[in-house]
Order: sequence, then structure tokens, then C-alpha cells
Amino acid sequence: MTLVHDVAGDPGAPAVLLLHAGVADRRMWDGLAPALGGPFRVIRPDLRGFGDSPLPVGGPEYTNAGDLAALLDDLGVEDAAVVGASFGGKVALELASAHPGRVRELVLLCPAAPGVPDTEASDAFDAEEGRLLEAGDVEGAVRLNVTTWLGPDADDAAREALAVMQRQAFEVQLAADAAASAAGVPEPGPSPVEVDLAGIHVPTFVVEGAHDMDMLRACARHVAATVPGAELSVLEWAGHLPALERPDAMLALLLDVLRDDPTVHAP
Repeated sequence: MTLVHDVAGDPGAPAVLLLHAGVADRRMWDGLAPALGGPFRVIRPDLRGFGDSPLPVGGPEYTNAGDLAALLDDLGVEDAAVVGASFGGKVALELASAHPGRVRELVLLCPAAPGVPDTEASDAFDAEEGRLLEAGDVEGAVRLNVTTWLGPDADDAAREALAVMQRQAFEVQLAADAAASAAGVPEPGPSPVEVDLAGIHVPTFVVEGAHDMDMLRACARHVAATVPGAELSVLEWAGHLPALERPDAMLALLLDVLRDDPTVHAP
């Protein structure tokens, strides 16, 4: 299947692929994509199970990296700078590992990453989210995610936008799980992709939010320390989703990094 996606900007400009967080969808980039579409060709997909991309039940195996490589093929894009937030950062690393020729640069905003142990805080979050969903309290689970993942600078509009996206993701994923259970087939989801951080050899810029959960802060530091030549920037104001918390500041940062401006790498 072809991922639902938006494309903006000059078709002849360098491509930038924006990968959303696991609590969001392609709409999380609404505050950044129009301005990025000036110097770049901006591609923002919904991964399967998020936004408008369905989560097929009982279909063939797939990987997120494979879906993205196929999307780039469909669009005639040889390679792209890949900006990934949270879960989207992990998917960006999977794409760079499985299809290295398709990635010319990585910008990872508070990425999830393999090889980092859970913490008391992350275990407590997972347990509470699971409890709420098991009880059928989707709205409670939505509120938990909004409260956990947005930092102190997020305004009411950002909180409402995240709630809308997270609610839709829960609805799509829970419906697919229920359909799989009724059909007696495994719950749908991507096949794992092995990520070799030390084997990634493209310019890599990693953002860590000072107000992020401890496990995610450790992920950012682990990626920056393991990918050869990676650069780490700690944003003292940021939580887990800086692109939603301060879109203007993140636009400045992304333009600096993606234009390879060595003078300013932080807002």
C-alpha cells in the first residue's frame, strides 16, 4: 500500500521527509511544513495505523522502512534528509539501516531508539496507559499522553492538536486489534528492523528535550554517542515534542541544520 502523504515545495528541490511521533500523525508538522516547502520538497506521510493510513488486518508482513522506501520510489525521490520525532526518529534510524542509500541526513527530535533500558517512569507510563485502555477509557489515555509528552511551553492549541491526533491513532489501532482478534489472526503491526547505529554514516543531528522523560533523554544521548560523528543539542525549554511546543524555534533550528549552516544549530 502507498502511505497517505502530503507533498509541498519545488519538485526539483532537495527532499525532506518528515516522520511523525507515535502519538501523532502528519498534522504535527503543520506549523513547519509550509515554510520548509520554500527551500525543500517536503514529504510528510502517515505511517500505517496513524492519521489516514489504515492498519490492514491479516495482510502481508511489512516494515515502516519498506513503506517509506516505496513511497520515495513512487515520488521519484532518490534520497532525502529525514526528520523524525520520537517513534518517527526510530523509524528514521530503521530506514537509514535498511535502505542507507535513501537517507542523506538525519535530524532526530527526541528519538526512541533500540538498546536503551526502560526506567521506572517509562514503566509507570506504560502500565497506566494499558490500564486505561483495558478499561475502555480512551479519553483518559489521550489525556495521559498529552500531559506526559508535551513540555511546559506547549499552548492550549498544541495540546488540543495532540489530543485529536492521539485519539485518532487509538481509534484506528484499537479497531484493527479488535478485527484481528475476531478473525483469529495476529494483531497487525510492522515487522522489526534491526538498527545498527554504529553503521549509520550520514550527518546526524540529535535533539534532547530537558523536560523529556528520563528514558527518552537516554535514547537521545545513546544515539548521539553511537552514530559516528553525530551532534547532540539539548533544548532546555523542550519536552518530548518540541515541534509542537515551539514550532517557530524548531523551524529556525531545522532550517539551520538542513541548510548546513555551521553558525547556529539551536534557536
